[in-house]
Amino acid sequence: MVRVHVESYGCTRNRADGEMMEALLVSAGYELAETPEGADYVVVNTCAVKDPTEKHMARRITELIDAGKRVIVTGCLPHVNPDVIDSRVYGILGVKSINRIAEAVSVAEHGGKLVSVEGWRERNLDKLELPRLWKNGVAFVVPISEGCLNACTYCATRFARGVLRSYRPELVVKWVKEALVRGYKEIQLSSEDTGCYGFDIGTNLAELLDEVTSIEGDFRVRVGMMNPNHVIKILDELVEAYQDPKVYRFLHLPVQSGDDGVLRRMGRNYTVGEFEEIVNAFRRQVPGLNLNTDIIVGFPGETDEAFRNTVELVKRVRPDKINVSRYSPRPGTIAAKWKQVPGWKVKERSRELHRLRLRIAYEINRTYVGKTVEVLVHGPGKKGGIEGRTFNYKDIILDFGEPGEFLKVAVGWAGSTYLQGTAV
Repeated sequence: MVRVHVESYGCTRNRADGEMMEALLVSAGYELAETPEGADYVVVNTCAVKDPTEKHMARRITELIDAGKRVIVTGCLPHVNPDVIDSRVYGILGVKSINRIAEAVSVAEHGGKLVSVEGWRERNLDKLELPRLWKNGVAFVVPISEGCLNACTYCATRFARGVLRSYRPELVVKWVKEALVRGYKEIQLSSEDTGCYGFDIGTNLAELLDEVTSIEGDFRVRVGMMNPNHVIKILDELVEAYQDPKVYRFLHLPVQSGDDGVLRRMGRNYTVGEFEEIVNAFRRQVPGLNLNTDIIVGFPGETDEAFRNTVELVKRVRPDKINVSRYSPRPGTIAAKWKQVPGWKVKERSRELHRLRLRIAYEINRTYVGKTVEVLVHGPGKKGGIEGRTFNYKDIILDFGEPGEFLKVAVGWAGSTYLQGTAV
């Protein structure tokens, strides 16, 4: 029996792709291996969103090959920078060719090498029609679309995922219902940009949320990242949809810069004022909102004044969490051709923003100490204890609890990245 191990990197969207490939492999008669060590083939489902990530992917592929493993590469890397993929791999599939994963293993078994990356724009693969491998767990990822409607000057992911293709609401609802029947308690709606969901098929994210939350059962919905320029078009509807108790009060809204000039150079198509308008609308009507945002420092053309504008925005808005990234040029993007900010200055700005984000996060999290909150138990934590998620998706470590259980928890301690509590 040929044994295959699938390891996925990057976003939850990619993780769902990995589970689809696992199901296709099992359907084709292959056995899944829990670890690379026990596998004949290792499928590396790659991410290539940043330069450091790309380098890690390339190292991982070569490391596995040097350890004697037959590697098949899938995911975004084959689209973004195929030149860094070790030539000794046994197959390469693009993101819209994952339905050929069993074929790729079969071809490799017969001495061939399946490469299916070109022509991805013409492929019309509806991934919600593919099978999924059901695992024991609390959270289940449901992709709602693939691709986006933006043309950011720094982003290479769109070279892999393409233009927006929303999946039909009835298919999304079908997968949510199936997951709930199988015991999952958390549904993660995922996409490159959930904010533009449905714009190509005559619906939107707020309408989809209304359909999902109308499903019977006690469960929670986590909505993935959404870009401000799309959210503002459906702002009132979306804020109303978020008031349903089944929706986590969690908003991942990347601003990327606090300077309008930099945003224009990024091709982001919104202003700092519009970002703040969205945040204020949510905070007015969704109490306890957990605001997450992303910021890129050192983007080409970011002056000292522009960076100060970003710092001031962070101080005004005070997000619960900020994902700080140092700009790194991605192959084939417009911004890669522009004059770059010196590396030492990028590091300096990154460190300043990192210190600020930790301080603000700690100050916000401290306000939860002494309060009782609802928590969905996820399971054993990576560093001990039992991990759970609060009503607004904050990470909390408990002393006990069963996966999938809803508990009332007294928060007794807070750090900048997580809380600790005891069931009451």
